[in-house]
Amino acid sequence: MWQWLAPHLFTPYFEGHCMKQLLLLALPLALAGCPGPQSPTPAASDAPAAAAPATSATPATTAPAALKPMDPNTQQAQFRSVGPIQAVNALPKQHWALQTAVDAHGQSIEALFARADKPLTLDFTASQLSISNTCNAMTASFKLSGPNLVTDKFAGTLKACEPKLMAMDQAIGKRLAGTLALRMAAGAAARLELTNSAGDVLVFAGNQTAETKYGGPGERVFLEISPDAKPCASDSKMLCAQMREIHYDDKGLKVGTPGPYAETNTQIEGFAVRPGVHSVVRVNRFPLKTAGKDGSKFAYVLDMVVEVEVVKPTGTTPPAAEATKPKP
Repeated sequence: MWQWLAPHLFTPYFEGHCMKQLLLLALPLALAGCPGPQSPTPAASDAPAAAAPATSATPATTAPAALKPMDPNTQQAQFRSVGPIQAVNALPKQHWALQTAVDAHGQSIEALFARADKPLTLDFTASQLSISNTCNAMTASFKLSGPNLVTDKFAGTLKACEPKLMAMDQAIGKRLAGTLALRMAAGAAARLELTNSAGDVLVFAGNQTAETKYGGPGERVFLEISPDAKPCASDSKMLCAQMREIHYDDKGLKVGTPGPYAETNTQIEGFAVRPGVHSVVRVNRFPLKTAGKDGSKFAYVLDMVVEVEVVKPTGTTPPAAEATKPKP
C-alpha cells in the first residue's frame, strides 16, 4: 500500500493543503489493509448434530456410578431424632425394608442388596430386633438409650446359602451391631435411619404390619387348601380356592375331624394359592370393619407355611382347559 502511494504523495501537485488531505485519506486505507487480531469464528447454528465430536465426559450433576440412586421419597424425608418412648411405640408398627445404604464416603454398600426382589427387612418388638430376607434368620435384643438404639450380638440359624447371601448376613450383622444413632421421618410412608459408629447410614422404608393395618391382633388359625380349585359360584369362568380350617394340639398333632372344604376367593396376603398344590398354612385372621368386595368378613395374612405338596388335581377341570379340549 505505501509503495503505491509514495510516487504520488511527494509530487509538487500535492504540496500544501492537498498533501495533508491525501495523507489523512491514506492512513485509514493503510490501517484497513493491515491484518488485525483474529477472533474465533462461532460455529454455524445450522451445522448437523452428527458433526459434533463425541464426548465421554460425565455431566457434573450425574451421581458417581458407585453410588446407589436415592429414592425421591428418601431424599425429601426430614429425619429427626426421637426419644425412647416415641421410638418404642413406632418401631413395632412397621416392617422396615432396607432402601439405601451408604458408607462414610457416600459409597453404596452393595453387599446388603444381594436380593433385589426381597430387601433386608427389620421387625421390632418391645425389646427384640429380627432381620428377615437374609440367608439365616437373625435376632438380637436391643434397648433404647436417648436418641440411640443399642443392640446386643446377633444370633441366627446356621443354614448354608450361596456365597453372596452368606456375605450379606455378615455385612448386616456387622453394621447393626452396637450403638446406632436413630432418626425417623414421618409422612405418607414412614422412614427409619440408622447410623453406626463407622459412619454407615442405612435408610429403611416402613410398611404397616397387619396389626397396624387392621387395628389390632389377629387370631391365629390353620387352613388346609385343596389342590382342586373349582369354578366360583358367582362366576363360573373364574376359579375359587377350596379351604377348610384344621386344628393341632400342643404337640403339633392334628386333632378333630376337619369339615368340608368351602369356596373362597379371598386372598391370603403373602401366599399364592395354586391349583394342583395341596397346602397347609398358618395365618393370622383379622376381622374387617367393612366387608371386602368378595363379601368376606376377614383378612388373612400368612404367618407360616406348614405343608406343601404338588399333587394331580382330581376335581373339576378348569373352565379354560375345558374350552381348549379338542372335540372328537
